[in-house]
Amino acid sequence: MQQLTIAISSRALFDLEDAHKVFEEKGIDAYSEYQVQRENEILTRDVAFNLVKKLLSLNECVDTPRVEVILLSRNSSDTGLRIFNSIEHYGLGISRAAFTSGATPYRYAKPYGANLYLSTDSSDVAKALNSGLAAATILPSKNKEANTEQLKIAFDGDAVLFSDEAERIYQEDGLDEFIKSEKKAANTPLPGGPFKDFLSALHSIQKEFSAEDSPIRTALVTARCAPTHERVIKTLRAWKIRIDECLFLGGRAKGEFLSAYEADLFVDDQHNHCETARLYVPTGHVPNGIINTHH
Repeated sequence: MQQLTIAISSRALFDLEDAHKVFEEKGIDAYSEYQVQRENEILTRDVAFNLVKKLLSLNECVDTPRVEVILLSRNSSDTGLRIFNSIEHYGLGISRAAFTSGATPYRYAKPYGANLYLSTDSSDVAKALNSGLAAATILPSKNKEANTEQLKIAFDGDAVLFSDEAERIYQEDGLDEFIKSEKKAANTPLPGGPFKDFLSALHSIQKEFSAEDSPIRTALVTARCAPTHERVIKTLRAWKIRIDECLFLGGRAKGEFLSAYEADLFVDDQHNHCETARLYVPTGHVPNGIINTHH
């Protein structure tokens, strides 16, 4: 039975901007004093809070708990007490954590068995991706709470669910060559990208429910359109993974579609797509593939 484990930074979960400003302007000692003095003041929820709440609520839908959320924080255990007090206040079932006192915490994601690492620190996310872990930088987003209790996660395709094999052809040789190549390879499954295993772990829980009753709904939201859609559909079929909705947008901006879908999280490798998406839904940038080697 596959476990779904998400490692998340404290700043993706809670609004720590005021405290972080103290750290940047006055240093670690002032920051520590600030946090300790306020350890009984409950932190405000931030971008990824609703996602985490819905992920943990999946355990109520299955016989054996399948989902765990791990807190990875650059705080010390002393300054982290405020974070744990806030976790307890909101009733989040998070019991495991790593407090690293300023050191990079991403390195503990794999020992904890994480399928996904979410952080506001783009440097940590890049390192996690390079280590072979699905990871995304959580961006400041319009944190609208979706009207549904269903967990909804949307993925970009190339360089996220799939490798950037096809994207490289598009970037290097242009649209015509990309279309020609994808039509020729329509029956050859695309190699998996960094989020394939995370989608697989989600799907392992989905399989326990009918499509109508599932507490999870997934979507592929891609700039592809016909005739390059066929290879994508046949790739997912070859993986034996169910995607509930596939939106082939042909270059249309993704934001309004994601809002209509009511995504709790959308992940994409391209900055321009993330910038529009984050105006509508919680969004994570995946610094993977040829697009990001140019930045």
